[in-house]
Amino acid sequence: MTKKVSKLQRACLRNPVKVEVSSKYSTVDTLKQEWYFVPADYKDCYLVHVLNELPGSMIMIFVRTCESTRLLALTLRNLGFKALSISGQMSQDKRLGALNKFKAKDFNILICTDVASRGLDIQGVDVVMNYDIPMNSKDYVHRVGRTARAGQSGYAVSFVNQYEAEWFKLIEQLLGREIPDRKVDMDEILILREHISDSKRIALTKLR
Repeated sequence: MTKKVSKLQRACLRNPVKVEVSSKYSTVDTLKQEWYFVPADYKDCYLVHVLNELPGSMIMIFVRTCESTRLLALTLRNLGFKALSISGQMSQDKRLGALNKFKAKDFNILICTDVASRGLDIQGVDVVMNYDIPMNSKDYVHRVGRTARAGQSGYAVSFVNQYEAEWFKLIEQLLGREIPDRKVDMDEILILREHISDSKRIALTKLR
């Protein structure tokens, strides 16, 4: 409310009631949000570490490019996770097929681009992961809005590397709050690296 409007209110209204309207880009109170600062070369390791902590959860993982959806889904499947991908490069039939498999819980991890952040009817998502931080802060709100719906609780976790820190700060500014960070013992990350590297190498071979 501007100073002029405030003065006009005091002059013209008797016992005015002030109604606060939440920001269009706020997030719900039932959504728990956290982030990890991760060296770029170790992002896959941090992702797998967190996935191992959430067995059975229905998870959407957002990445920046269509190519990344396929590579990450293959890598995770090689590691034993039930993951599949969806992107704008897929035909409508293939997108719907993947979406229906996720909804039916045949797969509990959906790797996607921002094509899935709005406009799709996906219920029962427990966790949203930002593998890549969006360059547009408003896309973050759309992404994490896929969980904690209809009064249910939800969890959103972001993996922020050294090149994405400024984008994440802009997200916090949009939300008007700081998102708490989490730490992890680096030994727990390093122990995963060799196995993940092998799985990613196999995935890259399949994509060629």
